[in-house]
Amino acid sequence: MKILRWTGGIIVIAIIAGLVWLNTSAIGRIYIPTATGITAKQVCSMTFVSDIEPQLARSLYVDPLLGDPASLISANVDREDRSVHSRLLGLWHAEAVYREGLGCTLVHGAQEFDRDLTVPWDDEPRYYDLDTLHRDANFDTDALQTAIDGAFDDGFGARNTLAVVVLHEGRLVAEQYAPGFSRENRLHSWSMAKSVAATLAGAMTLSGDLDIYEEGTIELLGGLGAEAEATTIDDLLRMTGGRAVHEINDGTDPNSDMLFTERDMARFSATRDRLHPPGEHWEYQSGDTVLATWEMQSRLGGTLDEQVRALRALIFEPAGIHSPIFEADATGTLQGSSYIYATPHDWARLMQVYLDDGMANGTRILPENWRDYVTTETPGSDGIYGSGFWLAPELTPQAFYMSGFQGQSTLAIPDHDLVIVRMGATNYTRTGTWDMVRDIIAALED
Repeated sequence: MKILRWTGGIIVIAIIAGLVWLNTSAIGRIYIPTATGITAKQVCSMTFVSDIEPQLARSLYVDPLLGDPASLISANVDREDRSVHSRLLGLWHAEAVYREGLGCTLVHGAQEFDRDLTVPWDDEPRYYDLDTLHRDANFDTDALQTAIDGAFDDGFGARNTLAVVVLHEGRLVAEQYAPGFSRENRLHSWSMAKSVAATLAGAMTLSGDLDIYEEGTIELLGGLGAEAEATTIDDLLRMTGGRAVHEINDGTDPNSDMLFTERDMARFSATRDRLHPPGEHWEYQSGDTVLATWEMQSRLGGTLDEQVRALRALIFEPAGIHSPIFEADATGTLQGSSYIYATPHDWARLMQVYLDDGMANGTRILPENWRDYVTTETPGSDGIYGSGFWLAPELTPQAFYMSGFQGQSTLAIPDHDLVIVRMGATNYTRTGTWDMVRDIIAALED
């Protein structure tokens, strides 16, 4: 009996030690909450914003990232309450709540979170008409179709391209969608949202509400030292903020912690350790853009409702863009690093504004030559990053693009007056986007 008691005691101690370790290690503090958080958040957004069935959303966007642990995580969709609850072994739990016009938010148990707030769009999304006359006059149509088909089929069925849209001289010349998807699905931007943040900075510069080079204006950095207070919006949009918000996306890095376990992402970013003076070291990290977005939206109004409507009026509505859902964290900070959902047509429309030097429908949205600003190389980025946009000289000398995790790309090819959108859920394989773009350019006829 003593042996049994000793054995039972050892087992209990081992269980307690295991639970203590889980709750104090990176695995317990960040990875597991991240796994339940990304499951709840993504299933919620894909179900209520993108209009994708929950199981398809998991199989495309979530489970491949989690690997074997995905089978241990449940995701229960409550369509009446418009929420998703994820659980792991009954011990860890995350809840995401959907609100019309605001998408889904991980609430982290926040009592002050306003579940009833909505900011619906006043207009329905708009779509381009396919211009077959323009297409046939400017492209080898067979070659164009072959280029697009190649983006959907890599021979292994692993590419998961969901949408391709091609504009030439502002006209729709091609679009294609995976089975079960259409032009009406609002698809996830991931980090293409950073290009929207840079666009907001441009619109606020035009209106006179922002000086991207002014020091001492980022409120959350006040009182954190001279270097912190010297940080500018330009520093943040260029990823040279110098703070430790490393982005590895392995489920235990600071970025994963920020996106899926923190209710106040901007404050988390602002208070990370400082590693470099602002403007001196380039390191890609979403925390910089989160902080920049917080500062910009704070100047658009006193409430989240006012801020969202003001943002739409500045950059979306003048361009005829009426689908984007800009999601916020539990404190109301718009997630300018990662969380915007919009139709592929509207991603194309937004990039077309850049090809048209900041104009849309006869209205100036961005300052003249704002494109030159966002495509000016950031020192230290090895020639690949501007301000909120990536540079692609390997495609053409003037090419630049929005880019997001899992293969989201919206490219501008000014040399050929092309906008090309590719959206998908690509994990651990090539997207084929660059090959498609080269083939589309080759399909243009002089």
